[in-house]
Amino acid sequence: MVMASKVLDRVLVLEMVRVTEAAAISASTLIGRGDEKAADAAAVEAMRAALNELAMDGTVVIGEGERDEAPMLYIGEKVGSAIGSGPKIDIALDPLEGTTITAKAGPNALAVLAVAEEGNLLNAPDVYMDKLAVGAGYPDGIIDLAKSPTENVTAVAAAKGVAPSDIIVCVLDRPRHEKLIAELRGIGCGIMLIPDGDVAGVIAVTDPDTTIDLYMGSGGAPEGVLAAAALRCVGGQFKGRLLFRNDDERARARKWGITDLDYIYDLKELAKGDCIFAATGVTDGSLLDGVKRMKNGTMTTESVVMRASSGTVRWVKGEHRKAQ
Repeated sequence: MVMASKVLDRVLVLEMVRVTEAAAISASTLIGRGDEKAADAAAVEAMRAALNELAMDGTVVIGEGERDEAPMLYIGEKVGSAIGSGPKIDIALDPLEGTTITAKAGPNALAVLAVAEEGNLLNAPDVYMDKLAVGAGYPDGIIDLAKSPTENVTAVAAAKGVAPSDIIVCVLDRPRHEKLIAELRGIGCGIMLIPDGDVAGVIAVTDPDTTIDLYMGSGGAPEGVLAAAALRCVGGQFKGRLLFRNDDERARARKWGITDLDYIYDLKELAKGDCIFAATGVTDGSLLDGVKRMKNGTMTTESVVMRASSGTVRWVKGEHRKAQ
């Protein structure tokens, strides 16, 4: 059982929704405009402004790079209106998860963030992460990044009481996943390829309606921590291992105190204790509807907010009217 955090009690759950709503609404003005950077920048500035209205001493521990990459919300950036006096909160965020999706008006773009007490979210550099996820209801340790994709699929299939060919795996559609896809197809798996948006892809393993059993493959480490926070709230298992392409990325990892570069992180090591996860749809997707603009100028949003200590999942529909 996850104990409720007294610190997080001071940061209202709905305040997190207001932050992701602000980012989603701002990014939605760039849907289909073909400009990824402009869409991302719009979401970043809106999320930063919303976070700075909250009475907290917040630190971005998973963000969009380090300080030299500003104006993105960088790792180590302080946010909130009570820095030095308010509750100390660690924040993992992606103001626009799916920049390419948004630029091309594709599905499943989200504004997402997770918060926890100081020290409870993995503080890692902005690198890739190898990810493996499965939904709730399986024996602990059923998935393992030290095992092959075939072994993981076989274990989940056995626990589910079906053949490996009945398992569906969600994978990012990238050239780097060619060997993974070939191995999965070799054992007869169904594969749902997604163009982007692996936070939604990981969360999909927790929703029976998606029919997705497993998530496999590499993507951004920030999205891995965000997805782990969501699974802490709704149940499931997650394994993550940071991937480094060069010496510069290894040096950045050591800067953040990571010494074992091959370490396989468990769900509760990526997101410990009580945590809150919130997401708002930017474009329509399997998890959430996107931002809609009505004839009278009203905008509608759909969000989800979850909390680990209570196990609650709230779906929030918002109407945003222009101030009179």
